[in-house]
Amino acid sequence: MQSVIPDYLRYTPYPSQATLLTWLEDTNSLTRHILQNLHIGQESVPEQEILNPPHWEFGHISWFHEFWVHRHGLEANQSWLANADRLFNSSLVSHSERWALQIPDLDTLFAYNQATFERTSELLDRPLTNEQLYFITLSIFHQDMHNEAFAYMWQTLGYAQPFLSNHERSNHHIPISDLVFSGQTQQCGSQFEEGFIFDNEKWAHSIRLEPFSIASHPVTNGEYLEFLRFQADQLEPWIPLYWKRDDGQWYERHFDQWQTLQENNPVRHIRHDQAQRYCEWRHRRLPTEHELTILYSSDMNTYQPSGLWEWSSSVFQPFPGFSEDPYRDYSRPWFDGRHQVLKGWSAYTPERLRRSAFRNFYQTQRADMFCGFRTCSI
Repeated sequence: MQSVIPDYLRYTPYPSQATLLTWLEDTNSLTRHILQNLHIGQESVPEQEILNPPHWEFGHISWFHEFWVHRHGLEANQSWLANADRLFNSSLVSHSERWALQIPDLDTLFAYNQATFERTSELLDRPLTNEQLYFITLSIFHQDMHNEAFAYMWQTLGYAQPFLSNHERSNHHIPISDLVFSGQTQQCGSQFEEGFIFDNEKWAHSIRLEPFSIASHPVTNGEYLEFLRFQADQLEPWIPLYWKRDDGQWYERHFDQWQTLQENNPVRHIRHDQAQRYCEWRHRRLPTEHELTILYSSDMNTYQPSGLWEWSSSVFQPFPGFSEDPYRDYSRPWFDGRHQVLKGWSAYTPERLRRSAFRNFYQTQRADMFCGFRTCSI
């Protein structure tokens, strides 16, 4: 009987091993930079659903990489760090428990990280199987996501910006208009031999999209201010996170700096219900995730990226034929009807993760991540 090859072994072609080593050095040096520049005392953060203790998160990043790349996903294979699974396996350690754990000191965490990094660097210097390439790529992308999460946390806590972002530059040659897309049968999702994918992208399937018109530009601070002026009787619920008004002037906090609100910038740190309410006021609607995918797959000279994750009207659900990859907690636990799909990328997302097929997802009450939106005509 012919053996069935697991899906994750067929996400080819993989980047070259030289490229993976460059990515690994880049993401790991960034993580270490973030932790090394954390002032004494800043590692103690309040227990909130949107935060993690920074030293716990650092340990988790190293643990995840070691567990999947070097321990082959098996707890029976011993970790370099004693009690690592009980400390840093996010599938075993509840969110609230992370504040009560006896986390090793920072020198030990740096040594654990360095040992893991060096072992993978050595691996990348010799021939590797598709399985090894998959788990190395997965671990790099996992670390990229946590580096971005550090930026969210630092913004929430009012800390200094942890690393420089890659802000989108406005293309003033793109007219502010609706881009019209005809009705079409569209292939959504991913398939084998398109390079690395995440399991919630499985599988490619055809859907029939009705004609739609989508804004070439994201909603701006100035446009959102217009909306706020019509909410005078109940303004508070609709004010974006990290905005304040003082003597008639609006300000926005960017990490540890309060800045005068720039009306031409995309509005950010918006909850899903705020985006929906704005759309209702404008007599427009949020795009679906498939409409955003089509937009992001089109010529970038026709639309203005926001540099933000953009809310869609689509609930995060599995595509037809979905099946879990080895890291089972990546997608399935969040198909609960309480998460919404966001598309695109933020200024803190590395280029290697910016794909039109990528599906991000958050609960609708979240606004701490760098998120915004654009609208469609009704």
